[in-house]
Amino acid sequence: MMTVLLFVVALVVGGLGGLVIFTAVTAWRVEKALPPRGQFIEVAGARIHYLDKGSGPAVVILHGLGGQMGNFTYALLERLTDEFRIILMDRPGSGYSRRAPGATGRLTEQASIVAEFIRKLGLERPLLVGHSLGGAIALGVALDHPEVISGLALIAPLTHVPKHVPAPFRALDIKSDLLRWLIAWTVATPIGIRRGRATLDAIFSPDPAPADFPIRAGGILGLRPRSFFNTSSDMRAVNMDLWKMAGRYSSLQLPVRILYGTSDEVLSPQVHGEAMKTKCPVVRLELVSGGHMLPITAPDLTAEFIKGAARSESAVSA
Repeated sequence: MMTVLLFVVALVVGGLGGLVIFTAVTAWRVEKALPPRGQFIEVAGARIHYLDKGSGPAVVILHGLGGQMGNFTYALLERLTDEFRIILMDRPGSGYSRRAPGATGRLTEQASIVAEFIRKLGLERPLLVGHSLGGAIALGVALDHPEVISGLALIAPLTHVPKHVPAPFRALDIKSDLLRWLIAWTVATPIGIRRGRATLDAIFSPDPAPADFPIRAGGILGLRPRSFFNTSSDMRAVNMDLWKMAGRYSSLQLPVRILYGTSDEVLSPQVHGEAMKTKCPVVRLELVSGGHMLPITAPDLTAEFIKGAARSESAVSA
């Protein structure tokens, strides 16, 4: 009996060890294939990776849950830099940015980092653009640090606490930090590889997910264990601040423009777009055909939305 037990323990330990090695090797290969493309700056204890391109009035763009700047370099960046200085930021814990020690990923915490990032770069009240979860963080900046920005342009933003976790992100709903770390270093990577296409299809639906998204848009960076851990932490942290933020939307004074796809299957345009417009008189909502990933599936439309907002705020500031 003892021999059998020892054999089972050895088998489990060996299996876990194999998963850890596979995860570490995969992370190394991913980073070798997709190294950092921008530069780094220290902000309040966090090490932020960002890309700064173009010239003209400044626009800072924040990505959503589990994303990174590749979501915008895929097709959007080149459509904006002819007229504006575009700064793409890997949010703390995402892409190649590192969180500050003890950071939790809370919306207010990330909003403070974004505000300080804008100050450290010496930007004069740029337009702040946020996609999905990045939209919630942009709203946090507008609520708590309105002096650093001229306005918001939000693309399919998260604005209210959802009743249910969106289907593509349910596997990230892990309460325990320890369990989250164990999953990140064992099964998350092989499961991510196996289910990657299905997850992308769900996030992009009803629009088709581009076949080259994993490489060209940096999607495979999400296969690293720290990416899984931080993405799960970000998702769990949303409820700590978002409900309080929603109660303050009526106090917003900065112009807020929102672009939403009517067929978005990740975040409801009614719950997160139309409800926001009802609460906040400064909101201008534009509904268009499409799903959640408009910066990739509708780059021309998204670029014109951002340019229109940036031109308007630049004219007001002048």
